[in-house]
Amino acid sequence: MTVLVLGDCLARFGPLSTDGESPRVLMIEAREFARRKPYHPHKLTLVFSAMRHFRDELRAEGYTVEYREVDTFAEGFDAHFSAHPGDHLLTTRRSAHGATDRLRELVEARGGTVAFRADPRFLCSPEAFDEWADGDPPYRHENFYRHMRRETGYLTVDDDPLGGAWNFDDENREFPDEGYDPPKPPRFDPDETTAAVAEWVASTYGDERYDGPPYGTGWADPEPFFWPVTRAEARAALSSFVEERLPAFGPYQDAMLEGEWSMNHALVSSSLNVGLLRPGEVIEAAIDAYEDGDAPIESVEGFVRQVLGWREFVRHAYRREPGMAEANALEASEPLPEFFWTGETEMACLADAVEGVRARGYSHHIQRLMILSNFATTFGVEPKQLNEWFHAGYVDAYHWVTTPNVVGMGTFGTDSLSTKPYAASANYIDRMSDYCSGCPYYKTKTTGEGACPFNALYWDFLGRNESRLRSNHRMGLVYSHWDDKDDDEREAIRERAAEIRRLAAAGEL
Repeated sequence: MTVLVLGDCLARFGPLSTDGESPRVLMIEAREFARRKPYHPHKLTLVFSAMRHFRDELRAEGYTVEYREVDTFAEGFDAHFSAHPGDHLLTTRRSAHGATDRLRELVEARGGTVAFRADPRFLCSPEAFDEWADGDPPYRHENFYRHMRRETGYLTVDDDPLGGAWNFDDENREFPDEGYDPPKPPRFDPDETTAAVAEWVASTYGDERYDGPPYGTGWADPEPFFWPVTRAEARAALSSFVEERLPAFGPYQDAMLEGEWSMNHALVSSSLNVGLLRPGEVIEAAIDAYEDGDAPIESVEGFVRQVLGWREFVRHAYRREPGMAEANALEASEPLPEFFWTGETEMACLADAVEGVRARGYSHHIQRLMILSNFATTFGVEPKQLNEWFHAGYVDAYHWVTTPNVVGMGTFGTDSLSTKPYAASANYIDRMSDYCSGCPYYKTKTTGEGACPFNALYWDFLGRNESRLRSNHRMGLVYSHWDDKDDDEREAIRERAAEIRRLAAAGEL
């Protein structure tokens, strides 16, 4: 028997989690996948470096690790089964649609067999979620989150919520006072292995192949790589968050400050999604801080909701909806503006969010939802195109997580996991950020020269989709405001929205 360790699940499971006889380990560094999309170099460096570090750690512990550096998984399995005919592989269940079946086909076509075990990166099994869901969508996150709290006992006492409330959203929407200086995020200097991988990625997967449509100019000149690539580094990143940023995470989790890319966010999603951290230890570290009096319940609950609730929820919503990646309930058809790749826009909020992705393969969750996805939604971008951009650009992005977040929540391409579109005008951005004060566009203007694009796009979005959205019970108030606008104002909004799309297409927005 051989344990197959895959590059997105660098975790101890099955025989690797015991102290018994060390099994043989197979790892396949298949490089062709990295050419399928214009992946950010930090993402590729993280995955390949983390794989090589995991290999070296296992070898140091006495495991026999066959590490195949090949173009495709098929070539890796050819080599393995040539050396070990009829071998039986043990690995983790895959998250992407069809990946488990494809892996089984690759193995069985070469005379081998494979068994799949529970994925240690998650707490809720497919069987447990299906029992909870008990039918078809829509699924409601809040109900699932409370179910998971009760099932795990996290932040509960006798099935009741610790602190007297299941969530503290209303207390977690503050904006910091002027001069607030967020704690500095951790950075991990590349060791010899990571430095070599980063250099290899730059030379092998350079972005010159992506000049021009549909990928703009790729991810030119990112800053030096600094993400954790070992379990020790990932644990250090978790400790940094819990000790330095968790106390103020809750109230400021939706706040945006120009130039402060990390704010008080955890920065552990890339480690969770590649298997260097497990959700249970991450949740328990935050709860320990609360119990020790080092972090308030508002912050701890908000973080637990992201990991125990939302992360688990979207994984299963994606699994149960195989057509989600193609969903486009609002029939949006605009191409993704090129400035999502180049960062060349005068809109201060968009420029800052895109630059964060270009520089680091990251922006925090409220920038993803209320700046990037909000713009794409109101602009009318086809959800699939935005999803591909997120998938390629973020260090923590995998299809199982970007698809429900972008197609489902971000663009309302499907209503299977959210009840309304997350669309907003400049009012929201001004309330939760400092972007508007330094932007050449006027946050208070909807039409005319210099009017903030978010304003006209927001109202135009409501007008375009009135037949689909007016009956939504959560949209009644906004449509009452739309009803207050006369024909001339609506026409001016449509003209301004059309002008914004022309400017975006010309690279002049």
